[in-house]
Amino acid sequence: GINLVIYKNRVTALVGHSGSGKSTIVSLLLRYYDVTKGRILINGVNLQDYDHPTFLEMVGYVSQDTFIYNTSIKDNIAFGGEYTDEQIIEAARKANIHTFIAALPKGYDTIVGDQGLKLSGGEKQRIAIARALVREPEILILDEATSNLDNESEAIVQDSINRVSETITTFIIAHRLSTIKKADTIYVMSRGRIVESGSHDELMRKRGNYYELYESSGQTK
Repeated sequence: GINLVIYKNRVTALVGHSGSGKSTIVSLLLRYYDVTKGRILINGVNLQDYDHPTFLEMVGYVSQDTFIYNTSIKDNIAFGGEYTDEQIIEAARKANIHTFIAALPKGYDTIVGDQGLKLSGGEKQRIAIARALVREPEILILDEATSNLDNESEAIVQDSINRVSETITTFIIAHRLSTIKKADTIYVMSRGRIVESGSHDELMRKRGNYYELYESSGQTK
């Protein structure tokens, strides 16, 4: 019974309690498995008609569990591909991490340690966002990308998300509802179904499922 639209070059968010089906939607979008009924269309083309590797090249994905390799920041951003220094720096600028990197003694050649030991949670997430952006994706999926961060780090990462979402189709799975207040469309899931949709202000005025989620999460209005 799921029916939703992710609009091009806009921010679409999906929220709901744990177990409501948010991660399943992401798995279907990435074709970890296929739908057995209905269709997922990308630009009017059935997702199953795309060559899977080619489709994944169109998608940037950032999860809450970011893996940082024990190598340089440059290699972490470029991981899995070959990019010029200019492309890497531009991706870092978009991810709001270039100024931090440039201030390090060895800049982009800084070795970050096992699991990014020398970086904060927010710095690791912004490097992960740069890693996704350097591929110039058409679709950016952020799967609870700020849920493990403290408030200050979350605010910095959120600023980088706001920047990149102006020109890329962005789909956000949100745990913290403060991160999606500016989304163009918010879909609320419950028990595997979409029960509400609208902007933050529209959903707050309805005083329905989203309002209850927002109030119970202790967010300020």
